[in-house]
Amino acid sequence: MTPESLREAELPAMHRVGTPGLPPPDAVSSPEEAGHKAGHDAGHDANPGPREAVRTHLENVLPALRSLESQADTLAAWGVELAQRLLSGQKLLAAGNGGSAAEAQHLTAELVGRFDGERMPFSAISLHAESSAVTAIANDYGYEELFARQVRAHGRSGDILVLLSTSGQSPNLLRAAEAASRLNVTTWALTGPAPNPLASCCDDAVAIDAISANAQEGHLIALHAMCRAFEAEVVRKGQGVPGPGADRR
Repeated sequence: MTPESLREAELPAMHRVGTPGLPPPDAVSSPEEAGHKAGHDAGHDANPGPREAVRTHLENVLPALRSLESQADTLAAWGVELAQRLLSGQKLLAAGNGGSAAEAQHLTAELVGRFDGERMPFSAISLHAESSAVTAIANDYGYEELFARQVRAHGRSGDILVLLSTSGQSPNLLRAAEAASRLNVTTWALTGPAPNPLASCCDDAVAIDAISANAQEGHLIALHAMCRAFEAEVVRKGQGVPGPGADRR
């Protein structure tokens, strides 16, 4: 998680549902828990216990999934376009901060390595991953230029830049999107709730209507869904071998 993230324990569940096989959220299993709940209900304890915090987090996954499901066509279109571009010799650039950096690197690993089936490797670069370049740029030009300078170095017309941010407000990502637009590099954003600056300034966006932690989890699901469409298009073009379940990681 990054500093921009919200603590979900401070927020009510966005959607409360029962979980098959589990007791309802207000159920208790011991006198101690019952006493704790009574104190909480009386206003003596304003903070949820660990069990309720976990339940709240898991229940908040559902709104993120529903938000993502409503944008399935966009993810499918991204996967197809990404396959067509990379098969034509273009590359993918990806960037994010903190947990979003890890998501960006997850995506590039799927493309340089493999997702499901055997196929050729594709050019994909995580802009945060080269530590010497990252620290040099941040030191010499400031953190806000961290990704923009690398976009100007690596980006070519027809490439794709994927930017991930739960807030959609990170200045270094906004600068990167601006640099990409000047180079005819297509920009896609994965963000938390819209409207937000990053979603607005990119060519296309998938904005997940959920609190930060769950939006970030949704980003990984979105990337895997896009990879499904990518692999299907690569196979359709005769450049891959389908193999669901072949991932041995």
